[in-house]
Amino acid sequence: MIGVYIAAGVVGLLLIAFAVSYDRFVRQRNLIKNSWANVDTELRRRYDLIPNLVEAVKGYAAHEKEIFEKLAQARADAIAQAGPPEAQARAENGVVSGLRQLLAVAENYPQLKASQNFLSLQNELTNTEDRIQAARRFYNNNVRAYNTRVQSFPSNAIAGMFHFQEQQYFEIDEAVARAGAPQVDLAPDTGTP
Repeated sequence: MIGVYIAAGVVGLLLIAFAVSYDRFVRQRNLIKNSWANVDTELRRRYDLIPNLVEAVKGYAAHEKEIFEKLAQARADAIAQAGPPEAQARAENGVVSGLRQLLAVAENYPQLKASQNFLSLQNELTNTEDRIQAARRFYNNNVRAYNTRVQSFPSNAIAGMFHFQEQQYFEIDEAVARAGAPQVDLAPDTGTP
């Protein structure tokens, strides 16, 4: 009789562990979805800034049409991208590259660099980039924790039974990341070397 109670207790503990593990997978999956929504919100914030930056630079450098068009196309492609994080990251590489070129153009126009409107937009872009990086780190940390559970025993058995698949990280191209935005000297040009 004691053996039956022990067996029932073991089965009960296994069922509880099974349920807890399943619930944890669901919580982590939902956290990943939520953190991806945060990344998406910050990316959209940057997309909304791009036309204003382009207009500010156009006023001083209208002949840089190719850069404006390239950035506008990269922005449109990134906005249209509704795929997984990996596809979104590829689209973001074009946006980052275009922004880097736009800011490099701005370096050639001291009056533009001194424009309060441009400085305000550039500051807003810097803050937005910081927010994107924070959201991306949070998302990738959640994906790492989830993927570790999907791969680890014994939770990988539950992941397999209920089709909890590994999630993709959101990583930009390393060459673009290393290049980053150009350093912009915002000090007014005094005319002396």
